[in-house]
Amino acid sequence: LKPFLLKIKNYLSSGGGPRSGMASEAVCVSRAVEELAVAIGRYRLMKGAVTATANAAGGKAAASAVANGAAAASSAGGKKPRPPPPPPPPAIATAGLLIRAAAARVLGLRPGPCGGDMQPIWVTEPGNGKITISLDGSSRSPFPKDATHEALLDAVERAAADLSKANEEIVVFELARGEAESRYGDGIFDGQNTYSGDSLRLAWLPGAALVELPPGWQLCARAGACGKIAFARGAADGKKADTLILAKKKQMTVRFSVEVDAPAAAQDLRGKAPDPEEAQPSDDGSVKVQVEGVDCGELLGLKKEAAAAEAGEAGDEDMVVTAHEVSGKIDYEKLIKQFGSTRITKELLARIEKLTVGKGNVPNLHHWLRREIFFSHRDMEVLCNMLEKGKPFYLYTGRGPSSAAMHLGHLIPFMFTKWLQDAFNVPLVIQLTDDEKFLWKGEYKDETGDNLNHYYGLTMENAKDIIACGFDKKKTFIFSNLDYVGHMYPNIVRIWKAITYNTAKGAFGFVGESNIGQSAFPAIQAAPSFPSSFKVPLGGDDNMCCLIPCAIDQDPYFRVTRDIAHKLVPKTHPLGGKPSLIHAKFFPPLEGAAGKMSASNANSAVYLTDTPEQIQEKVMKHAFSGGQVTAKEQREKGADLDKDVSYQWLRFFLEDDDELARIGTEYGSGTGEYWNTAAVKQRLIVRLQEMVAAHNEKRAKVTDDEVREWMAIRKLEF
Repeated sequence: LKPFLLKIKNYLSSGGGPRSGMASEAVCVSRAVEELAVAIGRYRLMKGAVTATANAAGGKAAASAVANGAAAASSAGGKKPRPPPPPPPPAIATAGLLIRAAAARVLGLRPGPCGGDMQPIWVTEPGNGKITISLDGSSRSPFPKDATHEALLDAVERAAADLSKANEEIVVFELARGEAESRYGDGIFDGQNTYSGDSLRLAWLPGAALVELPPGWQLCARAGACGKIAFARGAADGKKADTLILAKKKQMTVRFSVEVDAPAAAQDLRGKAPDPEEAQPSDDGSVKVQVEGVDCGELLGLKKEAAAAEAGEAGDEDMVVTAHEVSGKIDYEKLIKQFGSTRITKELLARIEKLTVGKGNVPNLHHWLRREIFFSHRDMEVLCNMLEKGKPFYLYTGRGPSSAAMHLGHLIPFMFTKWLQDAFNVPLVIQLTDDEKFLWKGEYKDETGDNLNHYYGLTMENAKDIIACGFDKKKTFIFSNLDYVGHMYPNIVRIWKAITYNTAKGAFGFVGESNIGQSAFPAIQAAPSFPSSFKVPLGGDDNMCCLIPCAIDQDPYFRVTRDIAHKLVPKTHPLGGKPSLIHAKFFPPLEGAAGKMSASNANSAVYLTDTPEQIQEKVMKHAFSGGQVTAKEQREKGADLDKDVSYQWLRFFLEDDDELARIGTEYGSGTGEYWNTAAVKQRLIVRLQEMVAAHNEKRAKVTDDEVREWMAIRKLEF
């Protein structure tokens, strides 16, 4: 009540003398306070705060409080106070527990002492709740600045979604107060409310929170029973946002809704109480979730200094992975942990193989899956579920046409997407972002004007290379943003509305010098993730899921998209609108296996326009070798295959597993036909020359008219 009473005090003691109506307003406020006191007294009586076992003094005090409150109410006009609000529905109470646990993980709090005061908006707005959490005691000290609060709220919402997705059983058990405190310490108690009684009901969300349950509260059986927990973001005109962080007051308030009005568990008390050692990590108050834009630099990804400190390394080995830069020695396990994605398991591969090879769509599982080149994913299991029910998804990939000549690194997502289209027998949309390239690289000259049409021309040339990859024309729609953006515009506007500028700045690194087109562009890249952007090509099915194959450095773009996706799809969408992703490792540059290939360095790449002689010269002269300095040392020690670029490129482009294994064994041990670097490089040269020649033969057959047919807006056949 302190903030409420302080406002009243300030109101009544405001300077300047009484205004018109001040006296009546003051009386109304006083009566409201008195009625609130009565309501609190009655609520505590109902919920057991005052019981028959209370001592006489306590009983008299409580009775006196109620009597005084009743008298005050009588003097206020004889109106009876409103009854207290009911406990929250089980789904709202469960969601509140998950949000509390998520806030503790992100903000470095103890789930008990940070509290979870709930405002009963569910009474008038079923399916909605509002929770206030204390930030007092946060181990994020000093607490991050206001500009980062949206990123923190995003992280709390994601962490709550992860807890829901894990769907752990929620344990509820009773212990005597003294025994509970002895076993688990004071971390179980709510820091904002005190509940009396000799016995405590405790809720245990495994690995996340062990807290006292308020009297009368019931929870769902499992964490995921309430479905998606959506935070209400933004503010109505002239009002503060309902979901916000107030650092000065050390409070976080979240207004939220639940997807499912799930019932309480069949048994109130259930499950096994955790051992103290099991519960302790959830109560240590440490930050367990790193937040992009707060812990990881200005861009989504790993900040260079932080990565070096964590790895205990320095210099050229530092890993930098952001939406805009990739360099250093890449630790993919660390990226999975940092980005919060999921490793592709043998079980998932077997399931994919059953749905593709098992149906006769393709002869084998792609060698990039077998060799863990595509190694991480988001929600591939859901797509498998959909296929098993006979419901297709669609593929989305793209290209920013910055030059007429594409290199082999550019082809990798298209080569894998072609296999995915064949394997799953699904439609595909390919976005060519000529607008993006103009916004970042375009020029204006007084004599000639701007060069926007130059990038549109590159779109047509790049489309020929993409078509030459062998996609199914009946199932593929290629589009230029400059041509098609009007069809996506309603979704683009919705995305603009849903993402705050603070989030955009933190995610994409926008600064004061960024043009407004750059700031607006991420929504254009996100729009193809939603089937409603393709009413004609996809036939108007707004519940279709989307799969995006991409290198892992592109994941940050779509994490922002996934956070707001539920606002653009029907509630029946299987993934709540979130695009699924499958992530590739980086294709290393010729000059070293760290980082990824760059079109800005001609010596780091093999282009589709390179002649056989140029390919041979580049590989022999520039491909970094993992072999030893002398032949004698190479025979004794063998090559370092992880550092050798020629071997790493063969892992990408040599499909024969047996031949690759033989090369790796011989080169790694310094024995056999491939004992030295020259032999391995020569095998790579032959393979690259074959690939480029075959590609260019197909490309030469693609005319401008053919490109226009692929780009025509039409219903795809699937």
